[in-house]
Amino acid sequence: MSSSSAVSLYLDPQIRDWVLFPITLVMILVGVLRHYVVVLLQAIPKKQSRAAIREQRALTRCQILRATSANSPIPPSFYKTISQNLSEALKAGTYLKDGPPKADTPSTAPNPLSDPAAMDGMMAGMKTQMVMMVPQMVIMGWINFFFQGFVLIKLPFPLTLGFKSMLQRGIETPDMDVRWVSSLSWYFLNFFGLNGLYRLILGGDNSADSSRDMTVSPFASMGTAQPGQPQDFTKLYKAERDNLEFAEGLYNWVGQDIDTKVLRKYGKLLPISKQ
Repeated sequence: MSSSSAVSLYLDPQIRDWVLFPITLVMILVGVLRHYVVVLLQAIPKKQSRAAIREQRALTRCQILRATSANSPIPPSFYKTISQNLSEALKAGTYLKDGPPKADTPSTAPNPLSDPAAMDGMMAGMKTQMVMMVPQMVIMGWINFFFQGFVLIKLPFPLTLGFKSMLQRGIETPDMDVRWVSSLSWYFLNFFGLNGLYRLILGGDNSADSSRDMTVSPFASMGTAQPGQPQDFTKLYKAERDNLEFAEGLYNWVGQDIDTKVLRKYGKLLPISKQ
C-alpha cells in the first residue's frame, strides 16, 4: 500500500494545453455569453398608468411611515393626522386604480393566467432558465464525449478519501491519489468555482452564476409575485391598516424633550445668569 501511494503520475503537457485550458476557457466564455443573452431576452418594462403608480406608492408611503414610528421625526399631532388619513383612505379604497370596491362584488384574487403581463413574466423566466441550463448540458456532453477518462491536474493540498468520488468521476482507479482530478470533476469544480470570477468581470448582479441552475426551477416564478404579476391591493391595504394601528402604539417622537437634552449636554458651556 505504501509503495502504490508513493508512485507519481506524469501528465503529458498536451493534456494541459488541449484539455485543461480549453475546458476552463469554454466555461468562462459560455458564462459571459449567456449573461448577455439573458440581458437581451429581458423585456422592456411597460409603462404603468398614473393610477397604478399611485396605488403602489400609497402602500410604500404607509410602509415608510411605519418603519420610522419608533424614532419618528414627525411631531405627534402631525403623525397621528397622517396615519389616520392614510388609514381612512386605505379603508375607503381611495388609492385603488379601479376605484373603491363595490359592496355587492365578491373579492376574488386576480388570476395571473388571464393577465398578459403576468404571462410575459412567466415566459421570460422560462427563457432565462433555458438559457442557463442548455449550455451546461451541452458542455457536459462535450466533455463526456471527447475527454472521458482524462486526468487533468493534481491539487496542491491534501484531501481525505471522502473527496475521491467527487474529484475522480469517470475514472475507476481505487489506488489513485485523491488529489488527482478527472475531466468531468474539473467541469463541476469550474461550475461552482467560477462564480467569483463572474462577479469580478460582470458585477455582483450577473446572470452567469452557475449555482442558480441547480437550485432554481424554470417554474419557480409561477408561484411568487413577479413584476407585472397582478396583486390583490385590497387585501394588502387591509393588512397595512392593521400595521398602521400597531405602529401608532410604538410611536416615539425623536424630538421629545429636546430642549432639556440640549441643556443637559451643553449646560456647562452655556452661561447661567444669576438674579
